[in-house]
Amino acid sequence: MSNNQVAVQDIDLSLSQRFTNAMVQEFQSGVGAVALTDFQQRLAQNYFIAIDAALKTAEINRQRKKTNKDPLPVVWQNVDMNLLARNLVSYARIGLDPAQKNHIHAMPFKNNSTNKYDIVFIEGYRGIELKAQKYGLDVPDAVIVELVYSNDHFKPVKKSRTNKIEDYELEITNAFNRGEIIGGFYYHLYNDNPSKNKLVIMTIDDILKRKPKYASAEFWGGEKDVWKNGQVVGKEKIEGWYEQMCYKTIYRAAYNDITIDSQKIDDDYLRLKQLENQATESMVQAEIEENANTEYLDFDGDTGEIVDGEVVEEEPEVVEVEEEQIEMEGPGY
Repeated sequence: MSNNQVAVQDIDLSLSQRFTNAMVQEFQSGVGAVALTDFQQRLAQNYFIAIDAALKTAEINRQRKKTNKDPLPVVWQNVDMNLLARNLVSYARIGLDPAQKNHIHAMPFKNNSTNKYDIVFIEGYRGIELKAQKYGLDVPDAVIVELVYSNDHFKPVKKSRTNKIEDYELEITNAFNRGEIIGGFYYHLYNDNPSKNKLVIMTIDDILKRKPKYASAEFWGGEKDVWKNGQVVGKEKIEGWYEQMCYKTIYRAAYNDITIDSQKIDDDYLRLKQLENQATESMVQAEIEENANTEYLDFDGDTGEIVDGEVVEEEPEVVEVEEEQIEMEGPGY
């Protein structure tokens, strides 16, 4: 092993240790000097790995920019570590783990007032599910989410004067040719009190209304610019993950529909909502500064929830490994 490789490993170790120490201090604040549990140590390491990958991806994107390139490198030395530790502890206490699929993702944003990078945490749809289960007022025993295709037989059974239990019938008439997506639904199931069962139907228009304004073809399908030597030379059709994105949209709606119990709200939940608002502000500012053609976040306009981050490059044919992994895992399929 060369001296350079040893030096890089030493730097990585010191950063990891600094990050963990900051988390330890935040975990211990208010409760006295206690040892970090094995779970908390694992979370600290998982957050470090996730943030380190996000910083490296963002730095590659910064260096590739031909215009509006920020002079401040996106590296650990330029991250507000104290703020980062305070923010992520709330997510960790709730149980959001970046090593678990679709729990939470990290994205750096420049804070011009501090000349540092703030790390914004974007909840995945599984993270929204976990939050609803922990803080929900009347959490269903099961949440069923389904897409409905043109060849399926779907019949809603709504509650009425003669029918006390809301229900549905779904028959897949041809499993290998279900046709086009025409909508979907979610169903809240209560085993002990089925009269509370709830069916919510979403047409394909309802689903697409929640599609981000700047949704990329890699996620939702459609046409995409073809770049060559820094110039757009044509279009190509991208299949994307249309089916999975439609499913995920309904999934989010299903758990956002669970009312939060005010008696369960704690400091971590309040901090989480504050961070969601800050993430929205960072998203808007980034769009203004970059003319909506570099970084953006999916945003649910109906609920105010931040959803998964997506990135559009100046020359999108180059895809970084970290973002490709998030893209492949994001839909949960």
